Amino acid sequence: MSENTSEFSTTSWQEKVYIETSEHIIHGDIYMPKVGKRARLITDVLNSGKSFIAVKNCTIEYKNIPSRTLEAHDFIQVNIASIIIMRPYNE
Repeated sequence: MSENTSEFSTTSWQEKVYIETSEHIIHGDIYMPKVGKRARLITDVLNSGKSFIAVKNCTIEYKNIPSRTLEAHDFIQVNIASIIIMRPYNE
């Protein structure tokens, strides 16, 4: 029995997110492949079994050093174990 692959998407899903760790506040984009007909959810990213999340086009704010200049990066990896909260971010 063959599957009808035209029903399945091979594009990626993107979500702007707010990530907070004990030391940082990060705003950026996470990307995940779409699986089948369903777009992935942020909880899927957190429960994927991986240790790190790739975040693109992001800014990093240092909570313990508010006077430090906001950093901008094209790409960072965030350790999932360090995340206190991650939610969608609408500017």
